[in-house]
Amino acid sequence: MTTLSRVIGFCFVVVLLAMSAAKPTKVVFFGDSITQAGIKPGGYIDKLKSMLPTDQYELIGAGIGGNKIYDLFLRMDEDVLAQKPDVVVVWVGVNDVWHKSSLGTGTDPDKFVKFYEAVVKKLQAANAKVVLCTPAAIGEKTDMTNQQDGDLNQYSQFIRDLAKRNNLPLVDLRKAFLDYNLKHNAENKDKGVLTTDRVHLNDAGNQFVAEQMQKVLASMK
Repeated sequence: MTTLSRVIGFCFVVVLLAMSAAKPTKVVFFGDSITQAGIKPGGYIDKLKSMLPTDQYELIGAGIGGNKIYDLFLRMDEDVLAQKPDVVVVWVGVNDVWHKSSLGTGTDPDKFVKFYEAVVKKLQAANAKVVLCTPAAIGEKTDMTNQQDGDLNQYSQFIRDLAKRNNLPLVDLRKAFLDYNLKHNAENKDKGVLTTDRVHLNDAGNQFVAEQMQKVLASMK
């Protein structure tokens, strides 16, 4: 075999291997303004891109500010299913709780659970793996005096129960944030540890969330 033939043969094998290489896992992050900001430079999705093998994962943000669980249900076809995702990470719940007091809206507990279950079933029907996340914080005080702590804990438990019933991976950000603040918020500040304004993530918060997400996504491989 000539040198040229060997080179051509080698190139052919390389092309075949490239063509047969597995496509990267397409992960859509589905949520509210926290996720909308997460795709920007320094956001948690942006940070995740440097923490996961780029040839194995394609990360897509699908967050819209102010969204509640029923907003996710209504825009799921166009914003998520049209992407043909392999994995969908659902992170919602803050506005369902927060807007009760701030805007007089919010989502009643029974409706929250029903819409959440509907979102999960529709994603599963499209053959997407579903990862659930509990809402992280509406205030970072560690002594349970943040105004929405009670509701936020209740809605987080709804999500934990839903994950357990459906055997779904869970990123328990509520628990993770509480544990982190107990160690790093000795002054009992209501913001500035992992958030800028009690809800939205600062740089440390984005890094912390990216680390929590990375653990779960890596375990699904």
